[in-house]
Amino acid sequence: MSYSEQFDEIGYWSEMKIEIISDYLKEYSKIVSAQDRFDHYYIDAFSGSGQHRSKTTGELVQGSPLRVLDIKPEFKEYFFIDLNPVKAENLRRECAGKENVHVFPGDCNEVLLRQIFPQITWEGYKRAFCLLDPYGMHYKWEVVEKAARMKTIEVILNFPTMDMNMNALWKNPEGLPESQIQRMDAFRGDDSWQKAFYQTTLFDNMPGKAADNKQVVDAYVERLKKKAGFEYVTAGFPVKAQNRDLYYLVFAGPNEKGKNIAEYIFNKYRSRGAI
Repeated sequence: MSYSEQFDEIGYWSEMKIEIISDYLKEYSKIVSAQDRFDHYYIDAFSGSGQHRSKTTGELVQGSPLRVLDIKPEFKEYFFIDLNPVKAENLRRECAGKENVHVFPGDCNEVLLRQIFPQITWEGYKRAFCLLDPYGMHYKWEVVEKAARMKTIEVILNFPTMDMNMNALWKNPEGLPESQIQRMDAFRGDDSWQKAFYQTTLFDNMPGKAADNKQVVDAYVERLKKKAGFEYVTAGFPVKAQNRDLYYLVFAGPNEKGKNIAEYIFNKYRSRGAI
């Protein structure tokens, strides 16, 4: 087992993101727990090993999975997923003795659709929060759409602007690898992006990227509402490094109160140096 396989090294913006998620979960758990008829669950689709190495201090930093275990009121059960079996096994050791913690090594798209989401039923008075926080376009549209249609799940997702710009939304899309086209199709749910984000230039009749990052995010927010069916969606601010957008955090859920809390927390952190 290599050290790099066990712990990710994260920057200030990622440490701040962990704080944002923790703040939201504290409010979410209090609100849902106050309604006695509901059991509530936490789902982390890209959980990692449970800890990270801070680029700023060099010290270990608790990740979202370990942070959420300390939140009161407790969630009824916790579902952690990671594609890397070494990280999944490390997280399992970190959670040893906690019978309500379930760690799944594997592709979150399959695990969520086949094993976890089917348990969060409306009829069973179950509710869940799902964190989709990968480094790139690794969750598929069908996962997001399924969460919306269930009406039992709130989501905060990482909209991976940098991955899109580096690998899929080239300024000139001619020559874009088929593998990247397929990734973008899977992330957006179809190939409509190929027309939505490009325009033909006047001089050479070649398509060029016409949409900026905010427009691309706004288009996804509208898609979450109109195509997926989430009633309440809001995007936070762009998290930047070296003056480049890394990602946006986006909230989507069935309750207006969740959206209001997300907006309040996004705004609270807006002034902390990420933009």
